[in-house]
Amino acid sequence: MTAPDLTLKSNVKEKYGQVALRVSEGATAASCCGSSACCGATTEAWDPITSNLYDEKQKAGIPAEALLASLGCGNPTALATLNEGETVLDLGSGGGIDVLLSAKRVGPTGKAYGLDMTDEMLALANENKRRAGAENVEFLKGEIEQVPLPDASVDVIISNCVINLSGDKRKVLKEAFRVLKPGGRFAVSDVVVRGEVPAAIKKNMELWIGCVAGALEEREFLDLLHEVGFKKASIEPTREYKAEDAAAFLSGSGLNANELASEIDGKFMGAFVRATKPVAQCCGPDSCGPDCDDCL
Repeated sequence: MTAPDLTLKSNVKEKYGQVALRVSEGATAASCCGSSACCGATTEAWDPITSNLYDEKQKAGIPAEALLASLGCGNPTALATLNEGETVLDLGSGGGIDVLLSAKRVGPTGKAYGLDMTDEMLALANENKRRAGAENVEFLKGEIEQVPLPDASVDVIISNCVINLSGDKRKVLKEAFRVLKPGGRFAVSDVVVRGEVPAAIKKNMELWIGCVAGALEEREFLDLLHEVGFKKASIEPTREYKAEDAAAFLSGSGLNANELASEIDGKFMGAFVRATKPVAQCCGPDSCGPDCDDCL
């Protein structure tokens, strides 16, 4: 791992750990050291990325601390197809809200794993698991670039605005492909870029942690998915961020929001990214049937 990647990972752990501690201590309206310091904040009142992602029905029975520690940009559990008895893995599970929601949908015969590298978030997630009485949930410590699960052990991978935080996205996607079963689904929410992004944003570390500068360009994301072996990759925009959102994106970054607003307008979007691991390998041009699109 390169020195910049190590610095990025260290900063992400520190900032998200601070969020978990504040939530655990009862904070309900504290930002993560400025709105750009992590993907969202511990309040839904203002944030154009994180607000209004979960409806009241979903919130029912979920510990308040899981909601407060939700720093995502979408709701993968509302968009992904989850079936009874399946195994789900949430990459970068934070306070555990998406794991707990997934556990309800896969039922007692299924399993929901959460993977996080931050001790404070894992402690919070396990407390939320206890409060929710979720018996089919397990939180794992580890990094999304090196998933501590066997090959072909997961039916569905979800993630909520975390992949953009990694300095090695190809490795993340290769690991996702590895742990998915043949026919398994990749169904994540993330921030995605359309077109070129100002260099000043790309190199600003605070915005990496804020889910902006680390976002992949739309075509690049699709190409990476195909390169590591996925099929049927698609990106569905769920929320587009406008010039008026620039102040929230750039606050505390040292950049001039007014100067950059026009360059940001419409370039960033919350999106649902889907792909499928093929069910079989094609050994030749005549070896696949009508489902050949699902073959390697």
